[in-house]
Amino acid sequence: MNNADLADRVSEAHGLTKADARKLVDGIFAAITEAAAAGEEVSLNGFGKFKVKESAAREGRNPSTGEAIQIAASKKLAFTPAKAVKDKLNG
Repeated sequence: MNNADLADRVSEAHGLTKADARKLVDGIFAAITEAAAAGEEVSLNGFGKFKVKESAAREGRNPSTGEAIQIAASKKLAFTPAKAVKDKLNG
């Protein structure tokens, strides 16, 4: 499923035009992205949490040459599903 498919489902479920539903879906993802960029945890009740996790700088290996390389520190967006989602996935 992609953004357009999600917008189609929202428009059908709530009687919106596809264009309005697409704006709504894009707005939700933009709000989640902005909150994550600000370091905030986004908790969606009954769905899960989005949380920013930091990865420290470390040394790695170039797989083709075996040469040691430095991997820069980075931030990642992690998702933890809610219990209801886990239960739905696992029957």
